[in-house]
Amino acid sequence: MKPSVFAVIFFLLLFPAAGRGEYQSPIYLEKAVIYVNEHPLVVEIANTEPSRQRGLMFRKKLPENEGMLFIFPSEDYLTFWMKNTLIPLSIAYFNKDKRMVDTYEMEPNQTKTLYHSSEKVLYALEANKGWFAKKGLGRFAVLKMESRFIGK
Repeated sequence: MKPSVFAVIFFLLLFPAAGRGEYQSPIYLEKAVIYVNEHPLVVEIANTEPSRQRGLMFRKKLPENEGMLFIFPSEDYLTFWMKNTLIPLSIAYFNKDKRMVDTYEMEPNQTKTLYHSSEKVLYALEANKGWFAKKGLGRFAVLKMESRFIGK
């Protein structure tokens, strides 16, 4: 019995954060200014698998006119959800021609509601909830960015 108690104490001392899913160390991503039509947005570029998986999870705030641009390696039908996302967001999907095809308003920390693109897309852009609507942006709005960020 003593060895098992020792093992538990050792585990608890060695891994004090085990089981605490709330904290995640920050990921620092490159930032860029992009435009949706003529509206500027400062975005973090999520163009790797780990950065796309993490997204805006665990953020407590997102400054006005900032967001995250997800760039995928090839066009596909995309689905996003709000697991571990603490702030309300809007998402817009853009096809390979950088034309907006869908927008959704998303509530924090939802694990049952999924937000699907209606066609194959290459980009997803998240901003504070209501950003696209406030700017009057809808289907066929154009995403503009530096050529080095343009997907294949």
